[in-house]
Amino acid sequence: MRLYFFSLLCFCFFSLEGTAQNIPNTKVYTFKMVKTGNAFRFTNPRHLTGFNPDGYNNQPHFINDETLYLTVQFPDDAQTDIYALNLRKKAINRVTKTVEGEYSPTRIPRSSSFSAVRVEADGQSTQRLWKFPINRSNEGQPVFPDIKGIGYHQWLGPEKVALFIVDTPNKMMIANQETGSAVELLTNIGRGFQPMGNEKLAFIHKVTDENWYIKEMDSYTYRFKEVVQTLPGSEDFIYLRDGTFLMGNGSKLYKYNKIFDKEWRQIADFKYYGIKDITRLAISDNGTIAIVSRNQK
Repeated sequence: MRLYFFSLLCFCFFSLEGTAQNIPNTKVYTFKMVKTGNAFRFTNPRHLTGFNPDGYNNQPHFINDETLYLTVQFPDDAQTDIYALNLRKKAINRVTKTVEGEYSPTRIPRSSSFSAVRVEADGQSTQRLWKFPINRSNEGQPVFPDIKGIGYHQWLGPEKVALFIVDTPNKMMIANQETGSAVELLTNIGRGFQPMGNEKLAFIHKVTDENWYIKEMDSYTYRFKEVVQTLPGSEDFIYLRDGTFLMGNGSKLYKYNKIFDKEWRQIADFKYYGIKDITRLAISDNGTIAIVSRNQK
């Protein structure tokens, strides 16, 4: 088991750029986000992935307010594994250790389990959704044994889950782990899925190569509604409980709320922290925001 510690963000981390074995060099940072009315403030910056400066650190997901799960691949490793970062104790522990790769760790609502996409060592690199107990009392099991080609996912409740199916074109399905049913709904989607509460889903619809939109869907009626066009080339976002969407572009973070905003509005620029290209985002219940930066030259 690898065990590491991380500390407050400092400039000595910023020169660490990695391209070993062509692994995308991504870094993860957290900030305390304070929202007062329509204004945002970001404090307590931390760089979390100094333990893997030249590797892949991505797909953050808060299991709870103090535990952040990441997908990690070291330059000398053949596949990804899931790591848990305890933000209070400043400790990092390996969660999965298999001959197969796991991606996209996600807490299953109102349960003691998390799910992840596993690239299976079956000679065909089959990608299925697996679930595991958080205490790792067993080795897990496939959620939908017959659904393959899963790239990303997002739970809408303890039973319903949105699935990104890798295909030509990519498509979205809504599946139910209790009934085993699955409905194919839409093609040309992006990887960004976010729950909106009441089993509603926000997602990216790539209408054309240049025109991408955030849309919302009711998983009971399967009706879609357009929210806003994305920032150019951006497909990662988070949704806040007050109806605000946050999306990164370059080193800048933007917000959109249909009540207050006619278009995306910049709320922060993180370039002075060494953040160059914001991709995935995650937010905890207590307002800690995780930011992934793609820092490859």
